[in-house]
Amino acid sequence: MKGIYTILLLICSNVFMTLAWYGHLKMQEVTWFKALPLIGVIVFSWAIAFFEYCLQVPANRIGFEGNGGPFNLMQLKIIQEVITLTVFVAFSVIAFHMQVRWNHIVAAGLMILAVYFVFK
Repeated sequence: MKGIYTILLLICSNVFMTLAWYGHLKMQEVTWFKALPLIGVIVFSWAIAFFEYCLQVPANRIGFEGNGGPFNLMQLKIIQEVITLTVFVAFSVIAFHMQVRWNHIVAAGLMILAVYFVFK
C-alpha cells in the first residue's frame, strides 16, 4: 500500500511541478499575468511549487525503504523521472497542442527499460 501512496503522491506532486515550471509560459496569454514583472512570475511559480513539495517530500518518506517503504533511493528517482516525463507530455499535448513524434515514443520506451533495469 505504501508503494501505491508513494506513486499517487508523486503524480500529484508532478502536476504542481509542471504547472510551476511551465504553466507560466501558457499563462502569458492572460493579460494580467503577461503584465507581471519577472519577479512576479517567479513568486507565482514558487507559490505553486510549494504544493509540489508538500506532496513530494511525504511521497519520498513513505516510499523509501529506510522508512519502511518498498523502494530504494534509485528506484524512487527513476519512478519520479518517469512520472515527471509522463505528466509533462500530457501537459504539453493538452496545453500547447504538442505533437508526439516517433522519437518521443522511443524515448519513453527507453525510460520504461530504465525502470525495468533499476528494479532488477
